[in-house]
Amino acid sequence: MKTILIPSEDHDAMPALLETPPLIARRFGSALEGFAVHPAITDFVAVDPLSSLTVPHPAEGDAEIERHIRALFEAFMAANDVPRAAPPIPGANQPPARYSYGWLRPTVEHDPFVGSYGRLFDLTVLGRPGRLAQNPRMPPLETALFESGHPVLIAPPTPPLGLGRNVLVAWNGSTEQARTNAFALPLLRDAEQVTVLSVEGGMTPGPSGEEVALHLRMNGVPATAVTAAPGTRTTGETILDHAASRGCDLLVKGAYTQSRLRQMIFGGTTRHILANATLPVLMAH
Repeated sequence: MKTILIPSEDHDAMPALLETPPLIARRFGSALEGFAVHPAITDFVAVDPLSSLTVPHPAEGDAEIERHIRALFEAFMAANDVPRAAPPIPGANQPPARYSYGWLRPTVEHDPFVGSYGRLFDLTVLGRPGRLAQNPRMPPLETALFESGHPVLIAPPTPPLGLGRNVLVAWNGSTEQARTNAFALPLLRDAEQVTVLSVEGGMTPGPSGEEVALHLRMNGVPATAVTAAPGTRTTGETILDHAASRGCDLLVKGAYTQSRLRQMIFGGTTRHILANATLPVLMAH
């Protein structure tokens, strides 16, 4: 995990979000890159062409947004002694990534760019989405999950004190979870304790949790397997309760084993965790 992307917005969870990537970057010598992301003006309002309403020129608004968000990002990095990376030289060989930060894009980007640009990075870090205007938005997270081809680390609303020492893997037998486990291997190998949790009634056809733990141990991961009975709880509630009771500081969870539409209508494990997790969550689809 040598390259980490941080799409940045002006929302209340941004300080907690910025606290999270250095917890990984310091361990792996990762380069952090930020840029400003903002919904397009057409996502807010459809303007009647005959109306007398005056709308600021998008370029002027975007420039001010970029300056403001960049100032927040760079002030945090300076206050936390993250060194600034030297700007890349076009056409020149680049040195290996090291612990540093950069802000290479002087423009504000819109949500689809999060997914396309994220294809260049080992990890994208975003805040846990919420319904209120001051919360992180869902569209940047979903485009990162579905379009980047790489994992997303979801930062909780409160800055975590640590990350990746005591990890819970929410195994449900699915392809999405297997892919997420593979992305998480650098963190899992570096962990002190890894628990592979299977929830009764929350499984799809696939290998058992014991088989997954064995595979992880063969890859140098200190993994053990447990099975939990949910009782009256949902699978998502059981996973988060188990993470809390074990003092876990990272949850590894495949995203949207069910379709997004089904989860929107009926709810689901991914939806519950996105709404309620209080620890960092590594997700991939």
